[in-house]
Amino acid sequence: MEHTAGEVAKLLLKINAIKLDIENPFTWASGWKSPVYCDNRLSLSYPEARTFIKTKIADVINNQFPGTEAIAGVATAGIPQGALVADALGVPFIYVRSKPKGHGLANVIEGKIIAGQKTVVIEDLISTGGSSLSAVDSLRSAGIDILGMVSIFTYGFAIADENFKHKNVRLISLSNYEQLIETALSLNYITPKQIEHLKAWRESPSTWK
Repeated sequence: MEHTAGEVAKLLLKINAIKLDIENPFTWASGWKSPVYCDNRLSLSYPEARTFIKTKIADVINNQFPGTEAIAGVATAGIPQGALVADALGVPFIYVRSKPKGHGLANVIEGKIIAGQKTVVIEDLISTGGSSLSAVDSLRSAGIDILGMVSIFTYGFAIADENFKHKNVRLISLSNYEQLIETALSLNYITPKQIEHLKAWRESPSTWK
């Protein structure tokens, strides 16, 4: 996986899906100031990147979650990625909303639900894991057997590790924050002096300045 992690980090930097800016940090929805912003949805606009990511996720599922019978995407960014992977594997696809649909059947889960179906959840990005694991709760409440979750990228926060452990969900990510820093340095996206700031942010993102 280490080789794949480097390849994915390089790819995301190349298409500008991951942006690094210590001097002018980004503001997350949580209010955190961050020197990094990740938008993996951009990969969908690049056929080569899209195919590479789809293939790598499918490989992980075949190797680590044998017997997978369905794929579930987490709204919204996990929906297109999950649909691509489900198509590659030739299995059914469903997706999970963050809240019930405001009209019609008021569904949280869209698609054919089969209780007991062995399912892998697809997510594009893991920060604290809160929204991703909320989707898992919805799927489990519907009787679906969750084998695990695969994401494109994870920040690797300790709180996320704790949350996934608490929910007993196995998470595999194609790439991660440590690999991103290493790759960005090797490609001259950042300087050695900037690494200290990037590591400090990861340790305490809520208080970083």
